[in-house]
Order: sequence, then C-alpha cells, then structure tokens
Amino acid sequence: MSGLDLTGRHALVTGGGTGVGAVIAETLAARGASVTILGRRLSALKDVAGAHERIFAVEGDVTDEASIADAFERATAQCGPLSIVVANAGAADSVPFHKMDIDGWNRMLAVNLTGVFTTFRHALPAMRDARFGRLIAIASTAGLKGYPYVSHYCAAKHGVIGLTRALALETAKTGVTVNAICPGFTETPLLERSIENIMEKTGKGRDEAAAALTVNNPMGRFIQPREIADAVTWLCGADAGSVTGQAISISGGEI
Repeated sequence: MSGLDLTGRHALVTGGGTGVGAVIAETLAARGASVTILGRRLSALKDVAGAHERIFAVEGDVTDEASIADAFERATAQCGPLSIVVANAGAADSVPFHKMDIDGWNRMLAVNLTGVFTTFRHALPAMRDARFGRLIAIASTAGLKGYPYVSHYCAAKHGVIGLTRALALETAKTGVTVNAICPGFTETPLLERSIENIMEKTGKGRDEAAAALTVNNPMGRFIQPREIADAVTWLCGADAGSVTGQAISISGGEI
C-alpha cells in the first residue's frame, strides 16, 4: 500500500465537480495529493472542494484552448507543478446515425477527444521537465467496441485510446506514463438521465430500463465510481511505473 501514498503530488482532474470526477478527486486527496478540480460550473466545483482541505477549484473549459491554458497556470500557481492529470471531462448523447448532424458530431468530438488532447498537451511539458508524470484519460468501453445510437461518442472514445497508445510510446523514456480507463455503464447522475431517457422513449419501468444497460455486463450490475477511482489511484502510484499505453477495462468482464 505504500506505493499508493501520493503525499507531495499535485493532481488535476477535469470534470471534477460531479460524478466520477469528484470521486477520483476525493480518493486522490485521501491518499495525500493536493488536487485541483477543473470544470465549467464553479458552484459544483466549490461544493466538492469545500468538503476536503486538499481539493481546490479552478474554472475552465476543456474545449477552449485559452481557457485550459489559463486554468493550468492558476492551478500551478496555487499548488505547484502538476505530476498527475486525469482527463475525465466528457459528455454523451444518443441519436441514430441517420439523424446525426455535424453540430452534434463536432460537439461529441470536442469534449470527449479534443478535450483530452488540450488537457494532456498543457500537462506534459512540466512532467517531462520533472521526469515524472501520470496522464490518465477516462475513456469508456465505447472506446473498445461499438454501441448503437452513439456512433459519434464511440468515434471520440476510440480516438482517445489511439491518442493514449501513441503518446505512451513518445513518452516511454521520459518518466511519464499515459493510460486510459475504460468503464462500462457507471452509476452516476449522467447514467440516471440515460435511464430516464429510455423510460420516456420506450415506456419501460425503471428496473427494465436499467436492465437494458446492464445486459452486456457479465456481473449484471453498474460500475461504481469508487472502482474507477481506485484504478486511477493505482496507476498514479509507484507500483504502476511500467504500466503505459494501456486501455484498462473496468466493466465486469464486458467484451
């Protein structure tokens, strides 16, 4: 367990004001890291930061290059150089391909793929200088396989896996590792909205709608945010120093 002591590390988590991002931030802080959470809604960020003395809030938008540059500057000024960055910010919507328009396509790629690019791009220079860094993308099983009605989301998440694998090779001798976590359907407010959408469109009850989302999980349940946070924490520790370029499925065995 000593390898999971993150005292002295500064971590930044995008999309840290709710759901998986908030749990990741809380878990890293509990391991001793100073954690900056970044997102577009400052009020939600402050709610999370207010519950832990080592969590700090910085407003920023991963789809806006200037916003991210400014947010990273403020985070570094407040807590020092970043050694861990978790690109967690994301969004999803569902639409049949024949009804998909270019705006919806671009919106999914902007937050889910370009947002990882901007986050990693601004994180990497300081890590290379320090000869240590952990870049972690929260991708999805949608980066490993296809799902109907979310082709734009699948395309973006497949792109994240490609980015992760390529960048890991570039940084392999620098002390910086690059990995992706690929959760299945995870019990968050975003998932609850998906269940409600299924209920509205199909007339199914909640249990039946939820079962439609767990059918591909051999364990027959939703992933818990804590399970993702624990995997992130392990990747940040000393014992995972040779793990890079990986897309780690947290999915109950879904293939």
